[in-house]
Order: sequence, then C-alpha cells, then structure tokens
Amino acid sequence: MNVFLEELSKDYKEDKILLVCDGATWHKSNGLKIPENIEIIHIPPYTPEMNPIEQIWKQIRSMGFRNEFFHSLTDVVNRLCETINHLTKEMVKSINHRDWIQYMELNRY
Repeated sequence: MNVFLEELSKDYKEDKILLVCDGATWHKSNGLKIPENIEIIHIPPYTPEMNPIEQIWKQIRSMGFRNEFFHSLTDVVNRLCETINHLTKEMVKSINHRDWIQYMELNRY
C-alpha cells in the first residue's frame, strides 16, 4: 500500500487526492505512510453498496460470468479480460457515481 500511495502521489503531485478505502487491514495499517497530497477516508464497515469496486464487480459478473462452467483458470482470466475491455469509461462513471462523494468533494476543500 505504501508503494501504491507513493507512486500515486508522484504521478499526481500537483493534485490533492481524496482516496476512499474500505476497511481492509492494509488500508488502516499503523505503518502506512500517507503523502501530504493524499487524504484517506474509510467507508463504514459492512456497506458494500458504498464501495464502488463492488458495483464494478457486479457489472462484470452480469456481463461475462453468468452461471457457466470454465475448463481452466486461463479460461476464467481470458473471460475476465474480455469483459473488462467491454466496460466503457461512461459505464464505469455511471456505476460509480455517488452523491455522497460529490457532497464530500464540494464541502471538504
């Protein structure tokens, strides 16, 4: 997580980043080194509807993983790649749009 935060900070050094994380242990570690241009906020526990990636996974499952059998892990990975490549930027934005995120962005800075 520290490597990710460091690279994110470097890539967007002119920006203030509000990073929304779930309750994963590595998101809350005491050893976390959070760069000055990044602020982390955590969603409440047991709220998958607030976690944007959960909604993306739901979309991926509906598009490419109906009730079917795969012969190998390679087949699963190939299907996952195909399905992800069919996600459009607009689709991801519409799935991840949250009024509470906009509210926080508008009222935080």
